[in-house]
This record gives sequence, structure tokens and C-alpha cells, in this order.
Amino acid sequence: MKFKYFLVILLASTLLFSCQKQQRETVKTEVSKVKKDSFEYTSEQFADVKILRYQVPGFDELSKQQKKYVYFLSQAGLAGRDIIYDQNYRHNLKIRRALEGAYSKFEGDKNTDNWKHFETYLKQIWFANGIHHHYANDKFVPQFSREYLESLIKSTDTNLEGEALDIIFNEDDAKKVNLNADKGLIKGSASNFYGKDISAEEVDSYYAAIKTDKNQPIEKGLNSKLIKENGRLKENVWKSGGMYGAAIDQIIFWLEKAKDVAENEAQVKGLTLLIKYYQTGDLKTWDEYNVVWAKSTEGDIDYINGFIEVYNDPKGYKGSYESVVQIKDFEMSEKMAALAENAQWFEDNSPLDPAHKKENVVGVSYKTVNVVSESGDASPSTPIGINLPNNNWIREQHGSKSVSLGNIIHAYNNAGGSGRLKEFAFDEEEIKTEESYGQLADKLHTALHEVIGHASGKLNEGVGTPKETLKNYSSTLEEARADLVGLYYLPDEKLVEIGISPNADSIGKAAYDGYIRNGLMTQLIRLNLGDDIEEAHMRNRQLVAAWAMEKGSAENVVEKVSKDGKTYFKVNDYEKLRVLFGELLKEIQRIKSEGDYEAGKALVETYGVKVNQEIHREVLERNSQFKSAPYSGFINPVLVPVEDEKGEIVDIELMQPESFAVQMLMYAKDYSTLPDEN
Repeated sequence: MKFKYFLVILLASTLLFSCQKQQRETVKTEVSKVKKDSFEYTSEQFADVKILRYQVPGFDELSKQQKKYVYFLSQAGLAGRDIIYDQNYRHNLKIRRALEGAYSKFEGDKNTDNWKHFETYLKQIWFANGIHHHYANDKFVPQFSREYLESLIKSTDTNLEGEALDIIFNEDDAKKVNLNADKGLIKGSASNFYGKDISAEEVDSYYAAIKTDKNQPIEKGLNSKLIKENGRLKENVWKSGGMYGAAIDQIIFWLEKAKDVAENEAQVKGLTLLIKYYQTGDLKTWDEYNVVWAKSTEGDIDYINGFIEVYNDPKGYKGSYESVVQIKDFEMSEKMAALAENAQWFEDNSPLDPAHKKENVVGVSYKTVNVVSESGDASPSTPIGINLPNNNWIREQHGSKSVSLGNIIHAYNNAGGSGRLKEFAFDEEEIKTEESYGQLADKLHTALHEVIGHASGKLNEGVGTPKETLKNYSSTLEEARADLVGLYYLPDEKLVEIGISPNADSIGKAAYDGYIRNGLMTQLIRLNLGDDIEEAHMRNRQLVAAWAMEKGSAENVVEKVSKDGKTYFKVNDYEKLRVLFGELLKEIQRIKSEGDYEAGKALVETYGVKVNQEIHREVLERNSQFKSAPYSGFINPVLVPVEDEKGEIVDIELMQPESFAVQMLMYAKDYSTLPDEN
């Protein structure tokens, strides 16, 4: 058996190297060298999406070994790309591949409306990693007919039939993630984490029966699909030899190569544990890895790789596949490290109940980084800040790492306009404050959210994890809690004292104006009229803004104003608004600490879900004048190895693909690791 396994691995490795060589030749014809002096941040726009590019400052200064390390980590991330498609919906891979085949082979008229609608639909799937919107969770509605698609499939000799074809045009599986318990959290969700015959109650019972160390609980269910087999529940674990094994084996292959060129022993130890975790699927090993990873703060290169965030699971157990590879932004990291160094001060001076404060905030590290490569749930739509690990006991006992994705934020700031600000801000003073301090306020809020917010507070003795106690409201409440920490401290002179804020008053005003404006108005451009808010971060922002406005109504802290027939929200008292933010932060921390499900549910359902339809209609009408799409995502740079005559890598070149479609088709060709059905 061992000999046979070795032959399989040897053959796979040989084929992989052959494929990589072909890939490099293909890449050279479809990418171009980055031109730093004339860099174009915006690539294209379709539907409600704008595609951007990002630069990678500091990449050229890396050593050959460091560049190889970045390359191998990036390849490991891309090797798992198919996983997120299958996690998001069981037919995604079959649909994506059929449509990619038709797109690549079609030689007919590409000037028709049907073809343009088909192209847009495929790009939407690429952007969302599936047939459901990446943010709203609704299934995309194609603007072409079934007859046109069937003719396209037939003329290109591709194949799509049965339920996978029907689902594109019918109303089944309409929502990827449904958080309305009345519709059935699992039955109403299309995400592929549970068998179709499993109820939410069965999930709760199954995981409640799994006993774990109460002081060091594993993240139960994080890396598996829960199915029913012969009437009994069973986990299909995502590991080598298990579900998604073909992709995971390639992830392991590249992680092994990365381990050989890592910067230090801590990185080697972490990669060794990550490989072991992928081989075994053991969640205790995952925790061991995260402890090592959280403490590994030396070196210029870092990465995120694994089944991590649980937002796509209506029950909050299953981690979506994600990969980010990054290099340190040395200047900004040194400046922002002051936040981490003062983490205990922020905890001690927070408005939390003393019983809910940490006595000793451990090991919060913060860096501004420049992304080199992203995959899975982090791409094409990317976060701008990340704080990990998610397991609460690891954060408390061993600390966490927070990063701000500096070059991503820079690209956003250089690709936008000021039209929406001028339309929705109340007056010239608000516009001026935003233009002068808004970008820095956003950057500081992200840092406070990730470094201080997610690291603050503690659970009461004996209280279960938030996913167990707060259930489908856990993610929204946690994001609201972290946002509120940032909002509470942005106007504080402490930020000026430690050298990261130039002006506490102006930064606070810009942040408060922007948060209220976005939470009550501008984020609504992302919803269709009549929709409830489903996405956790959007719910959190409306919850915070609407709660503060209601609670401050007697003193007119935030005022709804009508001017020239348009609605605005104006902050009248910034000091009292800060007090309100502190009160809400204290209450949400109490809810988390005590596991108070009913209070958490009431907060989210009362303030975070329902939309004022009159205001929503007005916002959409006012926004219709702007051509810029409400959502943005990114093309990744392409890392191209340069080899000597012996086939040894002597350098890595950073290049840009010609277009979004070129990159997606390249990925489909070179990183197609899973079968259509898993």
C-alpha cells in the first residue's frame, strides 16, 4: 500500500510540474509587466461590480528565497480555489465549467444582446464564486433565455443538463445564506454544508452531543459537511483522502515546497502543523497550528490558508476556504504597532462591565501588509482587514494577529470618486471633513476593529461559544461589537498621544458622519428595493446606526433632515453619540459574555434587518445618476517563475493579466482540482 501510494504521489508530482511548465508558457502570452508610473487601478465594470487591480509595493526588494516562498504559498492558495465554489452551492462547479466551455469555444455572433448578457452572467459567477450574489446572497437572474443557453451549449459541444441547468432559470435554491429562522436556516439556504434532508435542530443536537475541553474547545464542525447516511448523521471531513481530497493534496504539495524556503523555524513549525491538519482533518491539530501561527510574528511574509470564516453557514459552524499571501508594509506596520502595544489600556478604559473585561490582553499583533495573492472566499471580493485566529480560547491565552491590507485600501481609494459623498452628505462642512480625514478615519477604524475590537471582552465562566449561544445572530453581533470598539475610541486623544491620529476631534467627526450616513442610507444601494438585509456586516452597520439614532432621539443626537426634497442624517452632538456607542458596546458584550440569545435576537431583528422602504426608494433614485458600481473586487497579479538552464527558479516576476476573463479562464485551466460533484 505504501509503495502504491508513493507511485501515485510521484506520478502526480510529475504531472503537476509538467502542467506548471505549460502554465508558465501560457501566462507569458496573457500578462504584462507592471508599469508603476502609469498603473491603471480600474479594469472594467459589469452588472453591479467594478474590477480593480492592485500594486504590491516591496515585492521587488524581497530576496530570491522570499519570492519563492511567496510563490509557493500563492500556488497553495490557488490550488484550493474550486473548494469555495462547491461550498457555496452543490452545482456551482458543473455550471461554471459548462459556461466557461461555451464562452471559450463559441465562434458565433458576439455582438448580440444575448451574448453580452451571457458574458455578464458568467462574470457574475466568477466574481461571487458561484451563482449567488457574494453579498446579497440572492441567486443571479440571467437576462438571456434558456433556449439561448441550450443553443450555446449545443453549438460548443459542452454539456449542462438536469437540475444544474434547471436551477439557473427556476426559483429553487434562491438564497445562498438564509438567516430568517422562519424559513428554515438550512432548508432555506443553498450553501453546501449540510445534506438537504437535515434540519437546523438536528445540527444543534449533533454538535451539542460532541463533548470537548471546556477550557480549550475545538471549533466543532469547522472542516466538514454534515450528511445523513442510513438515517444517522455523519461528517464528511475535508482532508486528504476525504472530501475535497484532490484539491487538498495539491495544497499540501505546495505547502511542502513553501516549508523548504520559509524565513524562520517558527514558519516551518506552523506549515508542518498546517500540512498535518490537512492530512488528518484533526481540529485539535488545527488549534495547535493556530497557536504557533498567532505567535509567529517574525519575518516579512505571512499567509492565511484554511477553512476559516463561518459567515456562509447559516448555523455558523462551517469554515469557507480562504487564502491570502502578504508581505509586510514596514513603515505603516511600525506606526500602527502602537495600537497593539496599548491593547490593555483600551481594554481597561472601555465602557464594558468590569466583569466582562480581560485582565490580561495577550499577544495582539498588528501589521499593515501588502497583498500578493488571494483565493477562495477572499477573492475576487476581498476584506480590507483580518483578525485571526477565530477560536476564542486561543485569542485569550496566546493572542491574535491583525492585518490591514494596505495596498487593497490604497487601490480602493485611487479608483473611486466623490460623487456619492456630495450627494448624500448633509452640507459642505461634512464633505470637507470627509475629504480631509475620511480615508485615515476608515483606516484607523479598521485597525481598531481588528486589533482591539475582536480581541476585547471575555465570556462568563461556563458560557458556550457564541456560535452555540447566539447561533445565527453571532456573526452580526460580533461585527457590531468590534465596530463599536473602534467608534468609541476614534475621537479619543489617546490615539493622538500614541502617534497614530493627527486630530482626535476631526477624525471622530469624519468617522461618525460616515458611519451614520452609510448605516442608514448609502449601503442600501447594494440591495434591491423590498429586500431585507441578510449580510452580517450590513446588518451590523444598520443596527448600530439605527439604535443610536433611536436612543438619542430625545436629545436629537442624530437628526433626520429634509433639504431640497432630499433626506439626510445629521449628527448634532458627537460627544453624546460617543456615549451611546459606548452603551451599545457594553450591552452587546453583555449579550456575548452571558450567551443571551433572546436579547441578541431582539437587537438584530429590531434594528438590523428591516429597511425603511421610503428611504430605500429615495436612495436608489438618487444613486441612479452614478455609473460607478457599488461593489468592487480585484484581479490578482500573476507570479511568473524565471528559470535558469537547469530548470531552477532564479526569480519571480510580478505581472498583470490582460483582463478579468483572462485570469478566470487561466485559473479554470490551471487550478481545476475537483470533480463536478463532491
